[in-house]
Amino acid sequence: MVMVALTGRRLGRTDKWPYTGAAALPYRYVEAVLRAGGQPVVVNDARDPKALMARVDALILTGGPDVDPGRYGEAAHAHTYGVDRADDDFECAMAEAATVRSVPTLAICRGIQVLNVARGGTLHQHIADDPGVPAHGQPGVAGGALQHQVTLDKDSLVAEVMGATTVTASCHHHQAIAKLGDGLRVVGRAHDKIVEALELEGAFILAVQWHPEDTADEDPAQQRLFDALVRRAGG
Repeated sequence: MVMVALTGRRLGRTDKWPYTGAAALPYRYVEAVLRAGGQPVVVNDARDPKALMARVDALILTGGPDVDPGRYGEAAHAHTYGVDRADDDFECAMAEAATVRSVPTLAICRGIQVLNVARGGTLHQHIADDPGVPAHGQPGVAGGALQHQVTLDKDSLVAEVMGATTVTASCHHHQAIAKLGDGLRVVGRAHDKIVEALELEGAFILAVQWHPEDTADEDPAQQRLFDALVRRAGG
């Protein structure tokens, strides 16, 4: 059984016991991994992320709120939200450990940003500030996804895995890649030139700015990202 670690989020206070402070993630991630034949395991913290990565076969860095701009030397934009430095530290450490150990990785939405920052890159904190760049959905809002076209480089691993060079992506993000992190390559963009897909040279580490789990149950191209991850992790 291929064990796939998925990064979860600590919930805030709720009126439903015992979910205050629970580690959770949207179940569509779990379903996509199960369809691929993997065993999902939700992780949110570890004393030794490197040791944790030695116990799993693959990693999915999931979506969520914004990375602390202090990690890449910037002050927070007025629209930056949900920063949790403990989550940032843990997920950046997981990304670094996955790279060192060559653990197959799929980084999704916040995950692509975590991967980029962990490798010394920076983020555009609010893409709607740029003239001609429309909103890419509404992050953190129920029903806030926007479906739009993403063009992938024909010689990229992402295109090979998805079986297409143009895909329909479900997006709800307001930040994007700015300066590229070490070893990363841009392999997909939206029509407005916003970076939508990255790869790490020489490794099965794929990153997408959209949410493939949103539509993977009905779009085979999106499900193939999870299928390929589990297949590669299984050797």
